[in-house]
Amino acid sequence: MTTVHFVGAGRMGLPMVQRLVSNGHDVRALARNEETRSALESAGARPAADISEIGDGADIVAVCVFTDAQVRQVCLDDGVLARMPRGSTLIVHTTISPRSIETLTAEAEPYGVSVVDAAVSGGPHDIAAGALTLFVGGADEAVSAVTPVLKSYGDPVIHVGSSGSGQRVKLVNNALFAAEIGLMAEAAELGRRLGLDEKSLFEALPHASSSCKVMGNIAMRGSVAEFRSAVGEFLSKDIAVVRATVAELGADLGVLDTAIDART
Repeated sequence: MTTVHFVGAGRMGLPMVQRLVSNGHDVRALARNEETRSALESAGARPAADISEIGDGADIVAVCVFTDAQVRQVCLDDGVLARMPRGSTLIVHTTISPRSIETLTAEAEPYGVSVVDAAVSGGPHDIAAGALTLFVGGADEAVSAVTPVLKSYGDPVIHVGSSGSGQRVKLVNNALFAAEIGLMAEAAELGRRLGLDEKSLFEALPHASSSCKVMGNIAMRGSVAEFRSAVGEFLSKDIAVVRATVAELGADLGVLDTAIDART
């Protein structure tokens, strides 16, 4: 049994906690309000009322918050990293800058703590099914050590390289995902010009050679606008991260940028 401390038991994090508990791990998770506390207790996890209770005695600390700043706040400013035992591992699920992962890795080294970035692709329903895709970056030994825990909710768990590589793959994935939504918007407009109803168009196209996962999701929602609305908050944040990361390299997203901005 692995002792896992968890920060960010929200839309994505709570089903992760549920899967960890159901797979026999001892889970303590931060609960900043009564609703979260109740949900964690129902899942069989031990709620922690304050961030100061997270880190000490953990084999793994998993962080699944929303922004880069929140990850830094939890891990550095709130002292979680400093409280973690030597030989433990910090897992970051939040989509953040690869440079932030590199910073955390450097900060963790004096404490003897490993850092693994395990960027996610999928939603709560994938977590509940144990089928969340995880892009994992980190040292071979550290990744191997935490993979059995990640498999509580992740399948496949794909080790894509050194520290920060998981984030880099996720950023490319989300840039392509957003560009595909833009292309679907252009396709819908072409269909309208040809006299086609958008819903009917996207009921037909998933069965053709142009099919892709984004198209299937649009078909389920009924329109590009409905699907874009459903994923917009998370996707906009991640696109801002990838644009900033690429800008640091003195480059841009090229044709992907054009597609991302199509009919927004």
